[in-house]
Amino acid sequence: MTESIDARGLLCPLPVLRLRKRLIPLPPGARVTLLATDRAAMIDVPHFCTEGGHRLVATRDIGDGGTEYTVERGTDA
Repeated sequence: MTESIDARGLLCPLPVLRLRKRLIPLPPGARVTLLATDRAAMIDVPHFCTEGGHRLVATRDIGDGGTEYTVERGTDA
């Protein structure tokens, strides 16, 4: 099961901070889906994944200016 975070309407850095908080207690390989409308998330989420040892599995447009990011928790995070 993939957990979901609705961060639509929140501005940088809040979407990534919520993603980080949700990933911390999860086991490696667990997935979290982040819904965000902040345009900076297009840069912030991939950067967060690279720096934190996580994997950005998928990105898709959800309409109304929103994007869905599916992130898998890394093993060394």
